[in-house]
Amino acid sequence: MIELAAIHAGWPLALTMATALAFQGLRAGRRRLALNQALHELRRPLQAIALAGAGPGSAAPPPVLESSVELAAAALERLDREVNGSGLRRPAEEVELRPLLEAALRRWRGRAGQAGATLSLRWRAGRAAVLGDRIELAQALDNLIVNAIEHGGPSISVDVRPYRGGVRIVVADSGRAARPAARRETPGEAIARLSGRSRHGHGLTVVRQVAAGHAGRFSLRRSERGSLALLELPLAGGRRSAA
Repeated sequence: MIELAAIHAGWPLALTMATALAFQGLRAGRRRLALNQALHELRRPLQAIALAGAGPGSAAPPPVLESSVELAAAALERLDREVNGSGLRRPAEEVELRPLLEAALRRWRGRAGQAGATLSLRWRAGRAAVLGDRIELAQALDNLIVNAIEHGGPSISVDVRPYRGGVRIVVADSGRAARPAARRETPGEAIARLSGRSRHGHGLTVVRQVAAGHAGRFSLRRSERGSLALLELPLAGGRRSAA
């Protein structure tokens, strides 16, 4: 029989061990999440490269391949940092958003076409430049567009406008109910959807992280009529974009 004094003497050690194990599990969970996100960001540009070269006699425009390869290289660099702790964060630079967004739309028009979806852009923000990481911003835009293609309705619009001294990027879709009949989902996809473990969840997490890292905000509103993703970013130097 364990004496009361022994219990009193041993509980601090037990508590310390339990706390250490909890922190170890937390670190392992965070590392696994970071690695999964890095793999996710590598998968996106590789998918774009594959789609750009799909089809008989197809030739991908050089800008699409170049931008996709650049994003893939950046994702590999991040994966290397997560695994080996090497590499440094890229210095912030002034990034014009319109060329970045137009490049993202070019990368994913083929994927949209395969899904029976259309992509449209309305730009009302003049020259909108953000101080930050060009690659991370491109990854966020890719994820916004692909999320709408894979989870939204067939009519996808991207609207960019000035907003409170910054810029607001709105990606809207027409709702899944309007999507034409497509292939049946696999049992694995159905389980992931019903359990909330869809592999596409990493994309919006990346968008939130990029928004926070650039002093911006991200929100997502879903309804039967479609989804509305809003990414708000401050302009470089706090300048209001010219309409």
